[in-house]
Amino acid sequence: MVLIGLAAKNAILIVEFAQQGFLDGKSATEAALNAARLRFRPIVMTSLAFVLGVMPLMLATGAGAGARRSMGTGVVGGMLAATFIATIFIPLFFVIVSRAQEGAAKELRLRKTCCLACSLWPAASRSARTTRGPRWSCCRRSIQRRRRRARPWCPPTGGPSTATPR
Repeated sequence: MVLIGLAAKNAILIVEFAQQGFLDGKSATEAALNAARLRFRPIVMTSLAFVLGVMPLMLATGAGAGARRSMGTGVVGGMLAATFIATIFIPLFFVIVSRAQEGAAKELRLRKTCCLACSLWPAASRSARTTRGPRWSCCRRSIQRRRRRARPWCPPTGGPSTATPR
């Protein structure tokens, strides 16, 4: 559990630093590389301290040494692998996911639809557009957005909680 926790903490910190750089205006690749560079030393220091703390298990002798050795070898190997794999693949995954999000946002702007759902399923939104009227009212989400803009102080109507008793 500690091994999983340390690996997850390292990944979260790399992604958090990369996200801050990305929001500051850097490209996704530049932000991910900078985050990996900034977090590399603390990650290696934490992992090395953990590995050195578990080393007595790996080098155990005496009664029950077989169980301790197998557990120590697994933990040390897992921590070393998690450290080096995370410092390479977490920034890579950040770049892949951020590029996919940029692509989806760009596709949404190119199609000029009201929401991502209408751009992903154009056939369904096309049939809805022909029955409901103009293009901007192709889905429930855009209609709700338009209502909120028109009357921002009014709560949404039509639900069971807003019905008046007879």
